[in-house]
Amino acid sequence: VQLQAFGGGLVQSGGSLRVSCTASGSIDKINVMSWYRQAPGKLREPVAISTSSGTTHYADSVKGRFIISRDNAENTVLLQMNSLKPEDTAVYYCYAEILFRQRRDDYWGQGTLVTVSS
Repeated sequence: VQLQAFGGGLVQSGGSLRVSCTASGSIDKINVMSWYRQAPGKLREPVAISTSSGTTHYADSVKGRFIISRDNAENTVLLQMNSLKPEDTAVYYCYAEILFRQRRDDYWGQGTLVTVSS
C-alpha cells in the first residue's frame, strides 16, 4: 500500500490551499484517513481525522478554517485549508488505517510542505 500526497506550496496569510492524498494497493477497507502536520522543531500533531462512518474531528487550532473530506471510491482524502496563518506552516502528512484480509495496518504518506507567508 502507498499513500501519495499532492498539493501544498506557498500561500500568503489569509489564503487557501488544498492538499490531497490517495491510497493505492491491497485495500479492502480504509477505516480512518487523517492529516497530521509537523512544524520545524515541533512534534507531529493531528490536524483533522475522518472515519469510515463519516465522523470528522479537528484540532482546535484549525476548527472553522480547515475541512477534511473523503472520496471513498477513489481512496482519497482531501484537506481544504482556508484563512491560513503563518503558524500553519508545516509539513503535512496523510495517514490511513487500512484493512486487508482482516489485517489492520497503519500507513503514512511522504509529506507535503505548506508554507504560509505573513
